[in-house]
Amino acid sequence: MVELPEGWEARGKPLALFRRFEFDRYSATRDFLDAMAALSEQTGVHPQNINFGTTYVNVTLEGAEGKDPGEEVYALAARINTLNPAGG
Repeated sequence: MVELPEGWEARGKPLALFRRFEFDRYSATRDFLDAMAALSEQTGVHPQNINFGTTYVNVTLEGAEGKDPGEEVYALAARINTLNPAGG
């Protein structure tokens, strides 16, 4: 099994990766969402669920077709972490 990236939780069956990111202001939230969208386009791996408000973003990553996440999903989670320098 691939190591769970820092700050992410493994939930449910099939397994899904979840993390909440928090920000001080909406502009930081928006910048994070834009950067995550660009990263997803670059990697070809996309979050299945993104829920956000003014100062937070909840991200859920799942495997394809109801399967547990593969290495590419764990790699995306680790790369998403780098988009939030404050560690949110």
